[in-house]
Amino acid sequence: MTTAPDDQTTELPGRPPVVDLASWQAARDELLLREKAHTREGDAIAAARRRLPMVEFDGTVEVVGPDGPVPFLDLFQGRDELVVYKHMWHDGAPHQGQCEGCTTAAWHLKDAVYLNARGVSFAILTSGRWDEVAAFVEFMGYTQPWYSVRDLEEPVGGDMGYLTCFLRDGDRAFLTYSTTGRGTERVNGSIGMLDMTPYGRREAWEDAPEGWPEAPQAGSPVGGHGVPTCWYWRTDADGNATWGPTSRPAPQWTRPGATPVETLGRHGDCH
Repeated sequence: MTTAPDDQTTELPGRPPVVDLASWQAARDELLLREKAHTREGDAIAAARRRLPMVEFDGTVEVVGPDGPVPFLDLFQGRDELVVYKHMWHDGAPHQGQCEGCTTAAWHLKDAVYLNARGVSFAILTSGRWDEVAAFVEFMGYTQPWYSVRDLEEPVGGDMGYLTCFLRDGDRAFLTYSTTGRGTERVNGSIGMLDMTPYGRREAWEDAPEGWPEAPQAGSPVGGHGVPTCWYWRTDADGNATWGPTSRPAPQWTRPGATPVETLGRHGDCH
C-alpha cells in the first residue's frame, strides 16, 4: 500500500513534479514508446554492424603478456571471436596516474564468462611497457588477460581507448568492428544505470531541468580552474571529485587489498 500527501501539487525544488500514480503511469507509458523505438533502432544498428565488411591482418604478430611474446592469434584462446579493450597508457606514471576513464572501463570487465559461453574471448591491450603494465594489473587485482601492443600498428596496436572486435578463421585473423569515445560506454553498466535515475550522470553536457543538482566541481587537470567533470572517474578517498594530488581513478579506492596512500598525483605530474 502506498501513501501520498493530500496536496500532490506541491513542487519540490530540484525534484520531479509530484503527481498521482495514474498520472505517473501515463507519462511512463508515453516514454516507453520512445524507449521501445530506441531499442528497435539499436537492434537495426546491430544488424547492420553484423554486415560490415572485415579487414584481414597478420595474426602472427606478437604481443607481450605474462608468458612473454605470443602471437595475436593466441588471444582467441581457441575461440572464433575476440573482443578487446584498448587501455590508454601514460609511460612512467604511478598507478594513480593512469587513465581514469580506461581504468573505470576495465573495472567493469572483470569476468568474460558470458562472452566465453558464446564463443567469444576477451583481452585488454595497452601500449605500455610490459613491466609497467604487469605491475599495474597486479596492483588493481585484474583477472582478465592483459597484453602490451607497444610499437605495433593498427589494428592490433595503434590508438588506444577503443573497443574492438576480431574474427578468426583457422590461422587467419580479421578486424570486424571498432568504436571509441562514447561508443565504449556499453562496457560500463554503471553509466546505463545512472541514466535511469532522476538526476542522471550529473555531467555538464546533460540536458537536465532547471534547478537540478549541478555536476560536482573539481580542479581542472590543466590550469587548476574549477570545472564540471566526470566526477565518477577520479576522486579523493572521500569520494569527492578532484584532479588534485589526493586523487586517483575511482576504482582504485576499492581494489583488492586497497590501503591508504599518502602520496598521490595526477598523470600530468608523473611524466
